[in-house]
Amino acid sequence: MPKKGIDNLLWALRADKIPHETEYRFHPVRRWRFDIALPEYKIAIEYEGIFSSKSRHTTVTGYSKDCEKYNEAVKLGWRVLRYTQLNYTNCINDLKELINV
Repeated sequence: MPKKGIDNLLWALRADKIPHETEYRFHPVRRWRFDIALPEYKIAIEYEGIFSSKSRHTTVTGYSKDCEKYNEAVKLGWRVLRYTQLNYTNCINDLKELINV
């Protein structure tokens, strides 16, 4: 996963004083974690490292496991926002729209 995008995203969240947690464990049984979460709003942010040649996101198995994780999150009432290196800059505006900041 290229660090640049997620590091910039975390910086922007701090700069805008949007409360968040990293590596947030959301499931009561499974060990799944969100890259970033706003638990107060039940909003998850996943940074998809699809541009790395060794990313598990680019395999059928890895992608399928991500789908299972995201579907379980939705069933638990979470909204999951997904970003890549190409569109992570949309995240802050998307969050502000969802939480009415």
